[in-house]
Amino acid sequence: MTQTTAPRVRTLVLLILAVAGALLAGAAPASAHAALTGSDPAQGAVVDTAPPQLSLTFSEPVAVGDDSVRVLDPKGERVDKGDPANPSGTTYSVRLVSGLPDGTYTVAYQVVSADSHPVAGAFTFSIGAPSETTVSVSAQGSDEGLVGWLYGFGRYVSYAGFVVLAGGACFVLACWAPGARVRAVQRLVVSGWLALTAATLGLLMLRGSYTTSGRIGDVFDLELLGDVLQTKTGAALVSRLLLLAAAALFVAVLFGAYARTADAGDPDRAAEGDGGEPDKRDLTFGLALGGAVVAAGLAASWAMSEHASQGLQAGVAMPVDVVHLLAVAAWLGGLTALLVALYRAPVETPVGRDAVRRFSRLAFGSVVTLAVTGVYQSWRQLGSWSAFTDTRYGQLLLVKIALVAVMVAVAFLSRRWTQRLADARVSAAAEETGRAEGTERAEEEKQPAGTVPAEASETSKTSEASKASEASKAENDEAGQDSVRAAQLARQRAAAEAARQKRLRDADPNRFGLRRSVLAEAGVAVVLLAVTTVLTQTEPGRTEQDARAAAATSSSASATGQGSGAVSLTMPFDTGGKNGKGVVSIDLDPAQAGDNALHVYVEGPDGTPVDVPEVKIALTLAAQDIGPLPVAPDRITIGHWSASGVQIPMAGDWKVEVTVRTSDIDQVTVSKNAQIG
Repeated sequence: MTQTTAPRVRTLVLLILAVAGALLAGAAPASAHAALTGSDPAQGAVVDTAPPQLSLTFSEPVAVGDDSVRVLDPKGERVDKGDPANPSGTTYSVRLVSGLPDGTYTVAYQVVSADSHPVAGAFTFSIGAPSETTVSVSAQGSDEGLVGWLYGFGRYVSYAGFVVLAGGACFVLACWAPGARVRAVQRLVVSGWLALTAATLGLLMLRGSYTTSGRIGDVFDLELLGDVLQTKTGAALVSRLLLLAAAALFVAVLFGAYARTADAGDPDRAAEGDGGEPDKRDLTFGLALGGAVVAAGLAASWAMSEHASQGLQAGVAMPVDVVHLLAVAAWLGGLTALLVALYRAPVETPVGRDAVRRFSRLAFGSVVTLAVTGVYQSWRQLGSWSAFTDTRYGQLLLVKIALVAVMVAVAFLSRRWTQRLADARVSAAAEETGRAEGTERAEEEKQPAGTVPAEASETSKTSEASKASEASKAENDEAGQDSVRAAQLARQRAAAEAARQKRLRDADPNRFGLRRSVLAEAGVAVVLLAVTTVLTQTEPGRTEQDARAAAATSSSASATGQGSGAVSLTMPFDTGGKNGKGVVSIDLDPAQAGDNALHVYVEGPDGTPVDVPEVKIALTLAAQDIGPLPVAPDRITIGHWSASGVQIPMAGDWKVEVTVRTSDIDQVTVSKNAQIG
């Protein structure tokens, strides 16, 4: 039975890992949880006179630094002066130099939202009339690239480490005390502690580069590290490290003093008073209380610096988030510990029916807690039913709810196996050992004729030993051969013992069925944990919808004041070939969601129209993972291409990419962002 189902189990594990890997690989970089909802001058606006300052309005408070907002003239020179100021609420302003000439100016901003995520973007406005500009702002934010990937990976590892550490310890204390002496369970909990500690240190080192330059070399910049320590996120990470030191002491006591008092049901030990009940109860109570405090503190290090700390009812949301994380750890971490125990616990210390039932009750309580806290969090982060389907956060939340439903269904199957579970007691091992000893005695009785008697064998060995003592080289060779044979024999005995343990664990069909159902439940839990981590990096649906509405209102007001909502973009290009330099201009009218007319103009360095073989357009809305949407304009005349009925599905900060081909082999792609809708 075991041999026929083992390949299926391996296939299931590989499938689970593949799904989780695909989910993590496809997860977008950490989305900005604060959005730019307005500016003065507005994005794409053409003002008559030079403004004395530039103002930016975000959907929530942000942290700004010396270079958080840059304003560049058409030649790329900075025209802002002084540090950004915060005159009111979520509006931030920077003064501009006086007497700015006419032309197109580029605004680039990079700030950190109140829930710790970097926010970056760029747009243009013009004074007098649009003009050519040599400014090229990178579309890649500091949270993208290698540093962004490492930071995101560190977040996944930290959540997984916390779940395994807290949930595994909870399983031992609340469900299966003898598990404190099982090596496999000990390694699991310690691995969780190591993973969380390493990930926290990595996040602390990466944080400065993640929120500023995005360069891997800045990871070791001590000045940046000092700046990080002054922030809310830096303080949360340092607090987590201090709590992990306390967690290390907790783990040492759990697998030290508590493991010695944990009774596996040996009546002799209980009669002798070894690990007496009063002492054991006191130690268990102390560990439970201390562990709960440390686990709650670790959970609070996330709640106090991320989603829960901002937005509606933050004072209520943070403790609710702490309870939610603890319930996740108790359920998923306990499930992982149960799976390890079912597969790796020695037959002398089996996971009995009572332990599984206790965990079943713990898991049920965790699921109820998750349901209650999850409903509150969903209301707080979404705000409307439409956000379930119209926002990325809502869509991921629907996936999470579906995975929880699947886990509950599989857990119900596990509960049915538990009802029929028979404890594999030590008597089974004794019975197996007895049968093995009986077989050995039978073999001795059937010793074939001609076998050398024991006395003769001893005499022969003595004679050989005396001869060997006469030649030291022969003695050394024989000693080496004996050590090799002893090592081989030890390996054979270890393999035989492992096989015997496995046979005993698989002897109960109900226990084998429970192992398979728990494995499937744990597989779904891996994907569920990945989805939950992606949710923490995704802009809440309420914020996204509010920012979208504010941007639409701002764009509408700008269009009303100027008589047109058209957007004009000008980008220099250089294909590297002969006559490969020039300027490409794009006009999008009315620059709203729905049908739009698009015109492309290609000019040479001297401003005259240039006929090129091909021009292609692509539109991308990275915040919603839309695009690139290709647009193939038709040639109207020399240097002029046009496309009508260009469909833009929704408003947002769209990236417009233009590919210009000047010969059969020379082409280049340039891009710029534009607020549409």
